[in-house]
Amino acid sequence: MVPVTTENTPEDAGVQLLVPLKPLALAKSRLLAGRGSAGHFELVTAMALDTVAAARRARGVASVLVVSSDPELTEAFAQLGVEVLPDDPADGLNAALRHGDEVLRSRGVTRVGALQADLPALRSGELGWALRSAGTDRSFCPDLRGDGTTLLLAEPHRPLEPRFGPGSALAHSESGAKTLLGPWESVRRDVDTEQDLNAAKAAGLGPLTAARLNPGE
Repeated sequence: MVPVTTENTPEDAGVQLLVPLKPLALAKSRLLAGRGSAGHFELVTAMALDTVAAARRARGVASVLVVSSDPELTEAFAQLGVEVLPDDPADGLNAALRHGDEVLRSRGVTRVGALQADLPALRSGELGWALRSAGTDRSFCPDLRGDGTTLLLAEPHRPLEPRFGPGSALAHSESGAKTLLGPWESVRRDVDTEQDLNAAKAAGLGPLTAARLNPGE
């Protein structure tokens, strides 16, 4: 059984998680194709906010830093007290993560990780359990399809070296990262398509995403 956890204890230094986000105009194109444009930006924002909120509550997470230059996303996260680091969207996901990694390590952060922003059914306890399973190893969680990556963890005092993109699970495995498989499906349940969103809804969405899909309930 996965333990339910809420806040970190003071003595738990934990991992500093980077959450990269594309500009809303470019985000989740496959989901947009399946659902249409009505409310798309708001849905993507809600999913990201739910993901970050769950991650911040997980044991083993010291803090979350969002990497994005989108002004609407920056404002939404700033209202929650989440730091947002600007990036250059044209440089892509891995460049954004390398930038965030460099900034955090320049601040003396011991360990850095990357978490995808499209995990609206994320459970804090399951993320904490995955982090505990990782130990201090370079590790990653593949998505439920098995070819993508939802979570990447660097070794302490080592660079993140992200290899996101098509076939990222294999790329991260070949980089020496340990595969994290266990009772934490919500960490692996990313949303790229309408079918993915329906599966996440069945598993239990975060409150903002649920409210966006079911207004008035």
